[in-house]
Amino acid sequence: MKRVLPLVFLLALGAPAFAQTVDSQGAKQLSEDLSRYVGKKALDTGVLKVSVEGDAYRIAIDFKALVEALPDQKLLKFDVAPYALKVKPRSDGSWDVSMDFSQSASFEFNGPEGLQSTQFTVKDGKGSGVYDPALAAFTSGVSTIASMTMTSKDAKQHVDASFGAGTANFAATKAANGGVDVTMTQKMSSFTEAVNFDDPESGMKFPVTIKSPELSVTANGKGVRSKPLLDLLAFAVANEDEAALKANQAQLKSLLLAALPVWERLDGTYGFKDFAVESPIGTFGATQLSTAFGMDGVSQSGKINYAIKASGLKIPQQMLPGWSVALLPTDIDLNFGGANIDLDSMAKKAIETLDLNKNPPLPEDFGDQISADFLAKTPKAVIGHSTLKNKDIEIALEGEMTFPGEKPDASVTVDIAGYDKIVEALQTAAKTDPEAAQYFPMVLAVKGFGKMLPDGRIEWAINAKPDGSVTVNGAMLKPADAVQDDSTDQDDGTDQDVVPGEGNSGAGAKLQP
Repeated sequence: MKRVLPLVFLLALGAPAFAQTVDSQGAKQLSEDLSRYVGKKALDTGVLKVSVEGDAYRIAIDFKALVEALPDQKLLKFDVAPYALKVKPRSDGSWDVSMDFSQSASFEFNGPEGLQSTQFTVKDGKGSGVYDPALAAFTSGVSTIASMTMTSKDAKQHVDASFGAGTANFAATKAANGGVDVTMTQKMSSFTEAVNFDDPESGMKFPVTIKSPELSVTANGKGVRSKPLLDLLAFAVANEDEAALKANQAQLKSLLLAALPVWERLDGTYGFKDFAVESPIGTFGATQLSTAFGMDGVSQSGKINYAIKASGLKIPQQMLPGWSVALLPTDIDLNFGGANIDLDSMAKKAIETLDLNKNPPLPEDFGDQISADFLAKTPKAVIGHSTLKNKDIEIALEGEMTFPGEKPDASVTVDIAGYDKIVEALQTAAKTDPEAAQYFPMVLAVKGFGKMLPDGRIEWAINAKPDGSVTVNGAMLKPADAVQDDSTDQDDGTDQDVVPGEGNSGAGAKLQP
């Protein structure tokens, strides 16, 4: 809340008059401009206050006043210092913005697990940038902190988290196809999070500490519809009561359509160096660990992507059979997601069908309708080229799955380099370890389905069809499911069409003409 609300206020800044003089009249005008997006009540109750400070305007946000104005608020304690930022008009119609977001705050409330409390501190938090009202975005900016700490407690969990020094840079430019292209990079040092689970009811105690000397974040947005989204915020503020909202739903629909596709593409990554998780069963870690996420906006053929990458993986060996250690991956690169995702048709149909004068505003079967439409466009679940490897073994896989009916249509290709190392490890372990002895025949059987490639890898091309059949490298592993005959004899219910002995044979039932 501390950082989001000021951002909303900043995004609501209008264009200052050319070479505007900073004075009380300008402060009044700025207050009115902001009230369009935060409501006049915020000004009347003191949540938001604009004043003149030197050659700039000071925008102050009183969080205590905000909480007191909220209906049915259940906070038992709320101690957050007022937040202020300065904005100075520039001759080109943009604003210079500066802020000090240093803070020491605490609050308590009754949550699902009883009394919950949180305290956080931000030391030497400073930021500055240039905001362009025409883009509804910062064309440039930077922020820094010296450190940040947070403590949270409830009946079953105690969390202490901290960061060292951090910096963030952000920028935006006008996008070629509308909206803005935005970028953000951030680095934080000395990340530590200690989580202590202590459940008196079950008696379970499990402390975990997560550490990394450096956390980095990158985010990129292409074609973000910042201005139309701001217009939607203004509409919501102007139509707070139900009657006004119903009367102006045509305008709402127009604004919703204008905001599509919301963005063309969003991508982001989190990265950790020397990541470690200390627990009672040992330390898990990786010299490099990153997660990535990407998503198209509302489109007719969108894509969504996830990726997890790690190198130098370490797993506590005391929790594993000795023979398995040599088989563990030290590096992983997992890529998965979806394709051919039609959110555009769903969104536009929902906007078109919406009628706030009806209860419910969408037909009761609307969910079923758009779900059927969505599946009719055959969206895909995708496994991008992914690998798990160590110095002797590399497993690679990729594939995709669609859902033409109740059962999936899937194809996955797996190839392994160093498969003989797996066989050797299990063969040796099987002499003394019963668990390894169970796995050894399975490993040999799997190898028998494989196809030897020229480079020595073994490949398995697996295909699962909607009829229930599964093939591996063209060989039938599982035949099609039995065909069900719905006709029944009215006297005894016996199915006379299935050839005796074949209904449960695994070869599929065969119908008589």
